[in-house]
Amino acid sequence: METAGKHILIVGVDDSEHSIYALEWTLDKFFSSTSSNLPFKLIIVHARPHAASIIGLAGPGAADVFPYVELDLKKAAERVMDKAKGLCEQKLVQNVSFEVLEGDPRNVMCDIVDKYQASILVVGSHGYGVIKRAVLGSVSDYLAHHAHCSVMIVKRPKTKH
Repeated sequence: METAGKHILIVGVDDSEHSIYALEWTLDKFFSSTSSNLPFKLIIVHARPHAASIIGLAGPGAADVFPYVELDLKKAAERVMDKAKGLCEQKLVQNVSFEVLEGDPRNVMCDIVDKYQASILVVGSHGYGVIKRAVLGSVSDYLAHHAHCSVMIVKRPKTKH
């Protein structure tokens, strides 16, 4: 894909519905034209956690579990990227770069923004409440404050019960 004069738009994806919605929204809003002269180069990034961060300090036997956790994380990353690739194909968006990087999503996304000197980073909002956000932290909130580009946080519309 010709990148001269094009801005870099990065979409962070994970296995959540919120993330996939943000990708779909981005494809509809920024890449709906079939023209190859779009102003953005699209890079879709998945931050895969380290197996060690999942296992933690599990004590004796953790080494036995490590290969299984590692394999499961790789398969999960493949599923996420397959879903993203499928959405791009469905929306007729071509010449997309896909990257799976290992690490904390906060650091991975900030690093990839810097690496490509991205103009826009798009992420989904999990819609956590105040308590859950305080306990778990908010990746989107962190990125809004620390990424060196504009950050677009896409929220899924609330569904009616």
